[in-house]
Amino acid sequence: MRPVWLLLIDLALVVGFAALGRQQHDLPLTAPGILATAAPFMIALVAMSAVSHFPRTHSRLWPQGVLVWAGTVSFGLALRLLFGDTAAVAFVVVATVSLGVLLLGRRALSGLALRRASARSTAAS
Repeated sequence: MRPVWLLLIDLALVVGFAALGRQQHDLPLTAPGILATAAPFMIALVAMSAVSHFPRTHSRLWPQGVLVWAGTVSFGLALRLLFGDTAAVAFVVVATVSLGVLLLGRRALSGLALRRASARSTAAS
């Protein structure tokens, strides 16, 4: 899978996180509302992906995946505050754990797929 698709999957996971959070708090599930909630984390994800040299490291858990995850959470929370929203301790914990599972989980799965594909092509040679 091309790295741009993996970045789009990561962004979709962030949007899903925002939508689920809005649903849990009985907030409207409108596209503008979901995007407003997701935007700080999407901006942070793109920035951290660029810092981690995403095209070459899109499926690495360590250290690039952890860098992207930690940076997305911390930079995203900072942007959220700058945009005038709140960041209660419970939200920080939920965002950290949820985005960790989503972003690191995607990297673990795509890394596994790459290793399997590599093993198949080596065996076929």
